[in-house]
Amino acid sequence: MTVATTQTLEAPGAVLSYDVRPAEAETTAPVLMLIGSPMGADAFVTLAGHFADRTVVTYDPRGAGRSKRTDGADRTTPEEHADDLHRLVSELGSGPVDLFATSGGAVNALALVARHPEDVRTLVAHEPPVPQVLPDREQALAATRDIHDTYRRDGLGPAMAKFIVLAGLKGPVPADFADMTPNPAEFGLPTEDDGSRDDPLVGQNMVSGTHFEPDFDALGAAPPRIVVAAGAESEGELAYRSALAVAERLGTSAVIFPSHHVGFLGGEYGMQGDPDAFAAALREVLTEEG
Repeated sequence: MTVATTQTLEAPGAVLSYDVRPAEAETTAPVLMLIGSPMGADAFVTLAGHFADRTVVTYDPRGAGRSKRTDGADRTTPEEHADDLHRLVSELGSGPVDLFATSGGAVNALALVARHPEDVRTLVAHEPPVPQVLPDREQALAATRDIHDTYRRDGLGPAMAKFIVLAGLKGPVPADFADMTPNPAEFGLPTEDDGSRDDPLVGQNMVSGTHFEPDFDALGAAPPRIVVAAGAESEGELAYRSALAVAERLGTSAVIFPSHHVGFLGGEYGMQGDPDAFAAALREVLTEEG
């Protein structure tokens, strides 16, 4: 795998850091961007290694990792992330990209395609958590608000424990989710509040990201090919159910990828998916005719 070079990009209210891995040989394939949110570039090292025949770009979303906010804001919207991605694609100057986007990154990518369809050739949106499209939307949205409120009140450990419970929940979100009090220690999380309130997930993106509703009219009219994907082992979970519902709204069916919500990980964050099979599935989707 070629060595990544790190660069920065000035954006209103932030300085974005991104990494470019040039293709090992000359290629006419579009640049492949791999993104999450708030998951940053370090999550995609293993997956990027499976695409050495293409130029691969990864980045840290504003407020996460190396991409620092300069505006003092404590919340970021999918529209802001979409504008950042538009700036990044424009900065690359290589034309429309192929975009693999997962989790919150998939939400941001849907916003990008609706706002700047010229930036993308193919979007693979993997498990976008979009409760707005679910039958249990009110319970799900209330649960994400509760996680954010728990963070503001009690700190990272209790909020992340609730987030882990919500993310792994099979089936509809119960109306009494806010009454749950999972023990942070059982998840290896801190039980003491360190006073910080700048976590990019439960602090900055939890409400704004999950309360976003894609512009399905714009997406349906946009030229880019949109493939919605879900993990085989994620069946019943909120992000899996969202993926199926988003695909249905777009008039397609979700493609089932190997493994789970983070099935592309190869040990990053101490988590293991099935990156070989995941990368093979992604390559197959990207090479299919639209």
